[in-house]
Amino acid sequence: MSVTIDISGLPAERISFVPSPLAELGMALHTLSEPGHHAGLQGWAAGVTARLDPHLADRMCEADFLWRTTFSDLFLPFAGLPGSLGLPGATLAEDLDLMDKLTDEQFVDAALEFTSLLLYDTRVPAILSSPTGRRRALEVAASRGPQQVRFTQRLLDDPPSVRAWLRRFLEDCDEVFFAETWSGLRHQLAADARHKTELLRRKGLAEALAAVSPAVTLDGTGANIVVDKLIRGRAVTAGGCLVLVPTSLGRPHLNVLHRFGWQPLLHYPVGAPEPTPPASVEQLTLRMTALSHPVRMRLCRHLARSAYTTTELAQIHGMTAPEISRHLSVLKKAGLITTRRRGRYVLHQLDVAVVARLGTEFLEGLLR
Repeated sequence: MSVTIDISGLPAERISFVPSPLAELGMALHTLSEPGHHAGLQGWAAGVTARLDPHLADRMCEADFLWRTTFSDLFLPFAGLPGSLGLPGATLAEDLDLMDKLTDEQFVDAALEFTSLLLYDTRVPAILSSPTGRRRALEVAASRGPQQVRFTQRLLDDPPSVRAWLRRFLEDCDEVFFAETWSGLRHQLAADARHKTELLRRKGLAEALAAVSPAVTLDGTGANIVVDKLIRGRAVTAGGCLVLVPTSLGRPHLNVLHRFGWQPLLHYPVGAPEPTPPASVEQLTLRMTALSHPVRMRLCRHLARSAYTTTELAQIHGMTAPEISRHLSVLKKAGLITTRRRGRYVLHQLDVAVVARLGTEFLEGLLR
């Protein structure tokens, strides 16, 4: 499986490597919400969490589905602006100004991405104008608890107020912890972008993509970029541009923006991966047997990002609930997933720490 970006006819000068402060802030929030995904950053996450005031911490939980379950395209708004240069801002304020230029329909659709995973790269009615889309958004939110229901209802009823809330929240995060973090990262990210740009200029796109990640390749025709991921998708630059955004806080995630109507984009990690200890022979045998089925691999991709109910997983994968339950039973027997009850819902989630003991290559394959 893979995500393919059609770059037919795209000149090299329309391909850019550029850091984004807003994208890195989004990854900072993700790391604070899911430190288990980023073993090398747990010290940083603990230090930031320790100095957060309770009010900001509560606000961080209020909309954490924007950066915890998925990495929302709201953190890459420049890709959604038709007729723009298709580049991020040089500062966080400039990036936030670009986010403000998204229409309410774009904002809501991107914010509620988790409600329509199967339709991400397909033209569908905007959630705001679709009674079915609104109903599904609230149904999915209900399975995640009353706080998410309240936020989703507010987002559907009054997008401008949520947009203002999100901007203020991100500005407060910048003041409390991100400005200091960004000052230490921006030079590294800028240097990586310059290096990749020079590779592109001197040795061509294939060499530049190889330096981005072994999972990113140029096909034999030179017309398609293929990103090896546990999902299928396709995007077309259609005479626009392609932006590749480096992240220091994002490893091991390799995100591909291929939303319908937006310019495609790659958000890739820089720096060396953290080593992980080897798995025991007994655990490796049991767990790799459990993971040998392609359906269970795809289930793990979702469960690595967030907790899901059996019904949600059935909808996402186009299967029946009993079929999903049988696969979950195999994963649970192998000790790979945990379950917890929230009201009348039973939520399943991958035990990232356990999977990490299978090796970084497997875990990074799930999370990229």
